[in-house]
Amino acid sequence: MNVDQVALRPIAEDDLETLTRFSVEPEVAGLFGWLGWSDPGRWRRRWAENGFLDAESGLLLVVHGAERLGFVSWRKSLTSRTSYCWNVGIALLPEARGRGFGTRAQRLLAEYLFAHTQVARVEAVTEFTNVAEQRALEKAGFTREGVLRAYSFRNGRWRDAVLYSVVRDEVDLPG
Repeated sequence: MNVDQVALRPIAEDDLETLTRFSVEPEVAGLFGWLGWSDPGRWRRRWAENGFLDAESGLLLVVHGAERLGFVSWRKSLTSRTSYCWNVGIALLPEARGRGFGTRAQRLLAEYLFAHTQVARVEAVTEFTNVAEQRALEKAGFTREGVLRAYSFRNGRWRDAVLYSVVRDEVDLPG
């Protein structure tokens, strides 16, 4: 499959079953994404409320043609009293991992956010041991900024994380 054909699109109602799998199937969420059982109905409620798109956050489906690969998300992260950046994330289905789709999707998301919002920075945080995601972020144009000690809690332990960012001047936007 050609990774250049990966695209992002808004979530449709028939995509909700795919999203729900990340809440109810540990093997779909994966080692770094599984944080325990969570409310599978939250996907449908949020979709009905705003289609996963509002001023504070968003979620888009990652697709390759008609094939659903997973999703990318973003949320507002305050950087001062008067400014913010976007913090982004990704979740891919097991069969889509390790094939370059995540790199392409994260690059597309950064381009989208810079094209349609006024932020100067997009950042991502991943577990220190998630080397595959670190490589994907670097290939997508993100720069490693540092280690965040005891940043997130997963599977009974506090985990270190790595902070990455890309700034507006590092992304070529069309037009």
